[in-house]
Amino acid sequence: MSEESASVDMRGTQAETTQRVKDRLMQIERAQRIRRFLMVGLVVGVLGATGAGLTYLGFTVAAVVRQFPVFLDNMFNFATPDFRFFTLYSSEQQLSGWNGLFQSLLNPGSLVDAIMQRNEGTSIVGASVVTIIVGLTGTVVGFPLALFFGVLGSERVTPFPFNFLFRGTMSTIRAIPAIVWVLFYIPVFGPTPLSAMFAIATDTIGNMGRLFTDELEEVEEGPIEAISSTGANRSQVIGFGMLSQVFSSFIAWALYITEINVRIAISLGVVGAGGLGQYIKGQLAQLAFSRAAAGIFMVIVIVISVELFSSRLRSRLRPEEDTGDGFFAAVKRLFDGDRWLGRS
Repeated sequence: MSEESASVDMRGTQAETTQRVKDRLMQIERAQRIRRFLMVGLVVGVLGATGAGLTYLGFTVAAVVRQFPVFLDNMFNFATPDFRFFTLYSSEQQLSGWNGLFQSLLNPGSLVDAIMQRNEGTSIVGASVVTIIVGLTGTVVGFPLALFFGVLGSERVTPFPFNFLFRGTMSTIRAIPAIVWVLFYIPVFGPTPLSAMFAIATDTIGNMGRLFTDELEEVEEGPIEAISSTGANRSQVIGFGMLSQVFSSFIAWALYITEINVRIAISLGVVGAGGLGQYIKGQLAQLAFSRAAAGIFMVIVIVISVELFSSRLRSRLRPEEDTGDGFFAAVKRLFDGDRWLGRS
């Protein structure tokens, strides 16, 4: 009887286990069905909200179909850039299309002419130079204050809560985009590249300063204690014990912010602050899409060139990332098909 009882108990235990497994599987399936239902509902809700938003903005399929040929025509114009205003030479000779670019490059004197006369409103080369100078100069002008606020914003330098006076200032500056800052300077300098430069300098204080603060929060304590033990004063401890550890990082961040500032300088031209942005806006206002495309082409060239140059300098500051190649070698690698295909 005891063996039969044990066998019955075992079968009962197995049945209970099987039932619990089935119940658990049903719970999992039910939870999965609920998640799928909620996911479908979420997708439907997002699509419905998007459709309502498009309707509110006046979007209709009929309007898209009606304007589609115009859209294709504009895209064709953008695909065929006109470099007639690349330099004064190409403008005077009425060289249209890519011929304006090639002939100007074959006459280097025309490039120098465009740079020296700084006709940023009509010359793409002049506008490009203005844009680059605005971005670089704005970074340099904003760097000292970015360093000042960045250092004093660190709790390792200024005790809490006084460091938040500097952190709060940088946060306030970052909260206002450069395209708004330029509106503060236009009453002083007018809608000129100077307004754009000071707007970028102000923006740099907030962005670069915060990066500097974060770097200082991560410095090691050993060098600071070593400098302090020599009887150094507070400024010497900060300079030799803290800033010496982050010098390379500070330069790398400054180069990175420079890349961003050159892009910002392009966008500030839209509000009349000079440079490529102003040239592109002027051409678009005249519906000269092919000429605007030439300006956009130069934007791409400038952004890629600045980024390549900056990345090479940053890699030199980090020996573990330095491949030993120069700037032109890095450009050459862009056209290496084997690298793109993963064969080298």
